[in-house]
Amino acid sequence: MKRSNIKKKKRSSKASLIIKVALLLVASLLICVTAYGVYITKQAEHAANSAHEELEGREVSTLREEKVEPVHDNVSILFVGVDDSENRGQGSDHSRSDALILATLNNNTKTIKMLSIPRDSYVYIPSAGYKDKITHAHALGGTLSTIETVEGLLDIPIDYYVRMNFNAFIDVVDALGGIEAEVPYALHEKDEFDRNTINLQPGLQHLNGSEALALARTRKKDNDIQRGIRQQEILTAITNKVASVGSITKYDDVIKAIGDNMKTNMTFSEMKSFLSYLKQGKPRIDSLTLDGADDMSTGVYYYQLDEQSVEDVSQILKNHLALKTSSTLTNNNTDKDNAAGDDSSSNDSAQ
Repeated sequence: MKRSNIKKKKRSSKASLIIKVALLLVASLLICVTAYGVYITKQAEHAANSAHEELEGREVSTLREEKVEPVHDNVSILFVGVDDSENRGQGSDHSRSDALILATLNNNTKTIKMLSIPRDSYVYIPSAGYKDKITHAHALGGTLSTIETVEGLLDIPIDYYVRMNFNAFIDVVDALGGIEAEVPYALHEKDEFDRNTINLQPGLQHLNGSEALALARTRKKDNDIQRGIRQQEILTAITNKVASVGSITKYDDVIKAIGDNMKTNMTFSEMKSFLSYLKQGKPRIDSLTLDGADDMSTGVYYYQLDEQSVEDVSQILKNHLALKTSSTLTNNNTDKDNAAGDDSSSNDSAQ
């Protein structure tokens, strides 16, 4: 056999070996990715099952004719942040809500409208039978009481709720590797253990979980309205971080973080439906606020909501959910907006 033919065969054998090794590596990588995907899915399903909690006597909101399906319906989610730490000694059932954020999701436009409800808003609490600060609704009757109070205030059905304590919030932010947020002023706050360890400078900052919590809770130099806006910005930052490709490998830690510190009436299948809002990257999120005024006339501080602002915000949310307009609210464009599931309503008048 000629030497040139031997060399060709050797080169051919080497090339074949390289191709086989490359194919084996690709196959191994695909198997690992698939296995990781299955693992993450199983972990998420287990966490979702642990977090699932149905509220007794409430299969569907009384403001809905039937249960919604997030795969094709517009839905609302109430986020309830509570401080059930041992330091407070309140427990999860008797703690006051430290943050209330209502989000409506339009399935057609894949957009989100987000409303912060000031914790000291003076509202009627159905479970108590009298008016008080909305933060007390949770202490007086738990999550169900909070949901019924918000529904009564805004005439908006609450389809889902997510109740999360401070531990879950901190762990989620840390699991994502922190978030970027704007710090409005020099901040010297207590951490989750009531220790004065949080010191932040004004400007765009990279925050860990404890720092993000301190920013979300502070209101020493402004008011509850500004705090609500900050909470919305932080929740938006978390949403954007989750939507980023770089966070995929962190999902395992995020899932573990929420498993023991969150309760929701969403099933695992329903949770997966909301991934459609992230398919095209960061979803558009519009922020809303409720106008009002400080009131110390009784010797106790309350935030008196402006009735017109409440009606305006209610109408914006109704339009976003494509709901029929309540007879107590008037808007010449309501029928047209609802028919189209309009998502172009400006929130300027509500802020």
